[in-house]
Amino acid sequence: MFRALAIKYRPKTFDELVGQKTISTSLKYALNSKRLAHAYLFSGLRGSGKTSSARIFSRSLVCEKGPSDTPCLECKQCLASLEGTHMDIIEMDAASNRGLEDIQTLIEQTKYAPSMARFKIFIIDEVHMLTPQAANALLKTLEEPPDYVKFILATTDPLKLPATVLSRTQHFRFKQIAQSEILNHLKEILIKENVEFEEEALKFIARSGNGSLRDTLTLLDQAIIFCQNHISTTKITEMLGFLDPLKIKEFYTALLQKDREKVFEFLEELQNYEASSVIDEMLFYLKESFFARSNEFSTLVYERFFRILSRAKNMLCDDDGFTLCVMAFMMMEASHLKEIDTQISEIKSTQTTQKSSPKISIAPTTQKTDKNAYELLLELIYDRDYDLGECFENTTQFISFENQILTIGSNAQGQERDMLNKNFKLIIELFKNKFGNEAKIEVKKEIAIDESKLNSIKQEDFKDKINSFKNQSKSNQIDEEKEKLEALEKYFGKAVEEKT
Repeated sequence: MFRALAIKYRPKTFDELVGQKTISTSLKYALNSKRLAHAYLFSGLRGSGKTSSARIFSRSLVCEKGPSDTPCLECKQCLASLEGTHMDIIEMDAASNRGLEDIQTLIEQTKYAPSMARFKIFIIDEVHMLTPQAANALLKTLEEPPDYVKFILATTDPLKLPATVLSRTQHFRFKQIAQSEILNHLKEILIKENVEFEEEALKFIARSGNGSLRDTLTLLDQAIIFCQNHISTTKITEMLGFLDPLKIKEFYTALLQKDREKVFEFLEELQNYEASSVIDEMLFYLKESFFARSNEFSTLVYERFFRILSRAKNMLCDDDGFTLCVMAFMMMEASHLKEIDTQISEIKSTQTTQKSSPKISIAPTTQKTDKNAYELLLELIYDRDYDLGECFENTTQFISFENQILTIGSNAQGQERDMLNKNFKLIIELFKNKFGNEAKIEVKKEIAIDESKLNSIKQEDFKDKINSFKNQSKSNQIDEEKEKLEALEKYFGKAVEEKT
């Protein structure tokens, strides 16, 4: 008669329990050292082994060769436990027996000694489903039961239990079972069942179980039927609605090679899948490649792609196609980036090539120009910002270019001066890019002088005109001659009186 794999391969001893080594070790030590509590609480994800552990622990307590960490599975106590007919191992589903009357019936049973074993054991599954009245009624018995009574409570949500119940039990937390342990367990079962399989296909099944061994074994049952005793990756991805790993690899290759046509073809094909499923598959492939230390992606690309995929998961909306397109465009853009070490190596190799190349080979390709450094800089500024170039040309003049130092004169005033000051760093950067990092710019300020006023003044009349302007200044009269005198004194200095 056909039996589900989850039932057929339910663990019978602690050594067969999958993925809960810490809990197995603790319970086995308690049995061997006879340090037995009166009440235990097992909590954790569905299918993580709570009920199985409770049954194994009960079997170990009632075994005729025990209590020990390994029941013999041969005595009448163990056989009755395995068949589920043991009179002193009472299992109760709190989801369907959650009322006060049900708990009162259970409490009444605790008053009677075991019928055939040394302990009377009560396994209450989904204990968080009990009503508040029922939970409160259980408290006194749970705290001080008879010596022959043991309680094992199991729940998937311990936070819903009253603190008074939690404080009266030893709490064991069952963790999510690792995929690697689930995968090994699946291999063992398929070998025993004489079913052919591909390991890559089993990884998809193990992932789909989300850490629950029971869910995984249920999927395995379905896979054996669907694949007709030959579990292949192609059929499993079809059954579970996953992308074929080869397609994901081709998609990544198209992204890295910036092959837009192929990327668009894949995006059209991916419209038939849920965006969340596609992103999860791409993340899984990338993670597997990373831990396998594959050279398919560089470290920088790994980091960028992981960020983009995690951001894409937060961008999920009703339009799956939009999310996938944005994700693909971001990944194509990220593939342009180069690692710092690679960039430095390329620059060094370029510089080495330039130094080692003979001068004769460079001479024919060198273009001669009659333009000086100032004119070349002016062209660069015009290329970057036309307005800045126009301002630079109108307010500066070339003086000299010697020893990598460009000397220019400037008569900029007002807004033109502010514009040049604001963009001076840019001008220097353009100049250094053209002439090298050692190149410099020196600016000498030029002052505009009205030559028409100076031409009318003769040098021999300095003394007379100064005296004349001094007399006029006393009466606070300002005229054109005073402006001439001020201009002369500013640019040529004060006249010196001759001694007789």
